[in-house]
Amino acid sequence: MPIFTCKLGSADGRIFEKELESANPEMLRQSLEDQGFFVFGVRKRPLQFLREKGIARNRVGNKELITLNQELLVLLKAGLPIIQSLDTILERIDTGKLVDILKDVREDIKGGRSLSEALRKFPRAFPQLYVASIMAGERTGDLPLTIKRFNLYLKKSETMKKKLIGALVYPGILVTVAALAITVLLVYVVPTFSQVYADAGSELPIPTQMLISFTGFLRRFFFLFIALAMVAAACYRSWAATERGRFVIDANKLKLPMIGTMWRTYSLTSFTRTLATVIGSGIPIVESLKMVVGTLSNVSLERKLLAAVTRVEEGTRLSVALDGEHFMPPLAIRMLGVGETIGSLEEMLAEISEYFEEELEERLGVLATAIEPAIMIIMGVVIGGIIITMYLPVFKIAGTVG
Repeated sequence: MPIFTCKLGSADGRIFEKELESANPEMLRQSLEDQGFFVFGVRKRPLQFLREKGIARNRVGNKELITLNQELLVLLKAGLPIIQSLDTILERIDTGKLVDILKDVREDIKGGRSLSEALRKFPRAFPQLYVASIMAGERTGDLPLTIKRFNLYLKKSETMKKKLIGALVYPGILVTVAALAITVLLVYVVPTFSQVYADAGSELPIPTQMLISFTGFLRRFFFLFIALAMVAAACYRSWAATERGRFVIDANKLKLPMIGTMWRTYSLTSFTRTLATVIGSGIPIVESLKMVVGTLSNVSLERKLLAAVTRVEEGTRLSVALDGEHFMPPLAIRMLGVGETIGSLEEMLAEISEYFEEELEERLGVLATAIEPAIMIIMGVVIGGIIITMYLPVFKIAGTVG
């Protein structure tokens, strides 16, 4: 999610700046005001795409967070106070960014802060959803259950990501190999044949002449093409970082044949699973919806959800509000409506996420099955066409001799 620099005023008169992540500035401003801050300004950090790698290095990965939660859960269930639990965890960890963070968290708790308040100081290490879940657990007095719920959510999210990446690895390898093979043929093999034919002085067939002219043009301006491609990529990323650019790109992603449906299904899977986790932690529905907007990772869907949230605040049922924005498939809307009616919204959201996940796995299987032979056929046709075109003069000479 984008990072915003916020200039804030506290209740005790202090004015300071703080960097926070949020799906959009309006939601971040509202969240800060709800926490009691006076917001002087919220601005998006410039050139974020150049800093993404540095930001990622400051994060605590999901695997580390899962391990931390598992250890914390066991210690809290054993009856240890939170400070003693953190001390025990720190004894196991020798080095790493998590050590310094947990030491600061422990000192803040010793100073009288709650665990959620101490964690909120590190937005890059602990997601907003995690901090909110911990806060809800503190309110209900059942912190271990909240941590257990969030850990299950993280594990399911990691499993889904691995399945998605696994389904795309082999097609990605095929595309890369095909591109390299075609590039080598055009840049090195074809020019070698063309030199042989030029030395022989024979008249070449038109397809062969056209291919040789194309490869000559390609070799002559190869590095220029590379430079233009890099400039185009940089311009595209800059435009994609703008609000308008990201909206256009995300909206068009959802319109792509087959892939667009998969993209929507993946976003809705993350949304429903996260919403079920947050609601299960005891957070009110409207606040939960605002918190999980960023899990969609698609501005077009985020705007639809925010419009639905406004209707929910006005008293409309969640299922009716989402249906009015055409946010989810009809079957999922009906399931959601049933969950609201019988008072088991959390369980029904979990069921919907399982339904979406199964549908996504099925579509991924079909795509993987179809795309592999398609890539092989296209690669064979292109490479075979190049080879046949270059051998046409040889066939012509052989026919003349015969």
